[in-house]
Amino acid sequence: MGDVEKHNEQIVRHFFATLSTGKLENLRPLLHKDATWDIMVRGIPGAGLKRGHKEILDDFLGPARGTFVEGDPKIHVEHLIAQGPCVAIEARGTGHFKNGKEYLNQYAFFVEIKDDKVFRLHEYMDSYYISTLV
Repeated sequence: MGDVEKHNEQIVRHFFATLSTGKLENLRPLLHKDATWDIMVRGIPGAGLKRGHKEILDDFLGPARGTFVEGDPKIHVEHLIAQGPCVAIEARGTGHFKNGKEYLNQYAFFVEIKDDKVFRLHEYMDSYYISTLV
C-alpha cells in the first residue's frame, strides 16, 4: 500500500471512529463541503442521496441516530481496501435502540476522499433487516 492509500485509510478509519461516538458535530470538519452520502437501498427511511453537511448531518444522521441510545450504533470496520482516492470497507453495526431492541447490521461502504476529506460515500446494508425494525 502506498503513502496515498495509507493516508486515505487513516482518514476513513478516523471518520468511522468519529461517527461511532455519536457526536455528529465532530464529523462536520471531516466531510468535504460538497460531500454526498448515498444510502443504496430503496423503500426504507433515510434511503437515497444526501448532499452537503445539512442533509447528511442534520436531516439524515441526526434523526437516524436519535432512535438509538446515546453513542450507538457503533461501526466496526472489519476489512478495508484502499486504492488511490477510493476506500472500500466491510463493516458491522452494533448497538441498541432507545426501545431496548438490539441492532446488528452488515455494511459495505465505498468512500472517495478529496482534499483530505470524505467527499463521496456509498452505503450498502442489509435492507431486509432494517425493514423488519421499522
